[in-house]
Amino acid sequence: MNSSDPAVRVRGLRKEYGGLTAVADLDLDIERGETFALLGPNGAGKSTTVEILEGYRHRTAGEVSVLGVDPAHAKLDWKARLGIVLQSSGESGQYTVREQLAHFAHFYPHPRGVEDVIAAVGLEKQAKTRISKLSGGQQRRVDVALAIVGRPELLFLDEPTTGFDPEARRDFWGLIEQLKSEGTTILLTTHYLDEAARLGDRGGVIVGGRLVAVGRIDQLGGAEARVPLVRWRDDDGALREERTERPAELVVELARRLGGEPRELEVIRPSLEDVYLRLVGAPDHESRSASGAAAGAAETPGTPFEPAKEAEPA
Repeated sequence: MNSSDPAVRVRGLRKEYGGLTAVADLDLDIERGETFALLGPNGAGKSTTVEILEGYRHRTAGEVSVLGVDPAHAKLDWKARLGIVLQSSGESGQYTVREQLAHFAHFYPHPRGVEDVIAAVGLEKQAKTRISKLSGGQQRRVDVALAIVGRPELLFLDEPTTGFDPEARRDFWGLIEQLKSEGTTILLTTHYLDEAARLGDRGGVIVGGRLVAVGRIDQLGGAEARVPLVRWRDDDGALREERTERPAELVVELARRLGGEPRELEVIRPSLEDVYLRLVGAPDHESRSASGAAAGAAETPGTPFEPAKEAEPA
């Protein structure tokens, strides 16, 4: 593989299950050394796409190249160049961290040193501890250790911090950032937008098997998706709102017309969550807020996205 070629190149990817299209004509490039966050609601086609890239699932149509190889025809030497962290590993917890890593290291031609990997994931004090005795966050670090012991060129992370408490998530992010600094290409699927923003160089949003947006995380959806919203209570008591790229000018105009600052004035700049929810066709925070205000109800905080792996079509 030429070093200038993308680590992942997909053209016209399609996957069908009977009459159901799970992935439809998807095009995607992931550059070497890049961390790419794949976002989307449950059942959107994320897991199907990733499993095709990993070589676990066959495609119906399209071209796929991962590290210069078609996963559908890849051999063991190609698989040794990948690291895969599933949502749950299912590994037996009867072995210690060191024993499990030493066992996996034998599967690769040029593995990292076991002690080096244990140090890299911050498990030096738990090296002699049985995996079943570790906390959830520590077990997740073991999953990553098993994935990186073979020096992968490309690391797949499938919702890696599901169930983590905030401190464990931030510790885990630090580990992934260390791998990024070493030049590892990473494909991350996550339901946590702050995680995508923290770790991702670029991202894509997949909806109904189609990639509806690709770009830098802070630019997903384009400039139009980030136009501020001005909301106020008019003289007749009605709640009004208007999107404008010049909110200050609109506020001045309203103050002149109403003879003072409008009641319940808000200037709302769309968040990443607002942009994401619009892209996937869900009511965004602004719409929920407006509906609540119109009904005289207090705004309630948005709930986290419920992480769950998309179900395999029957």
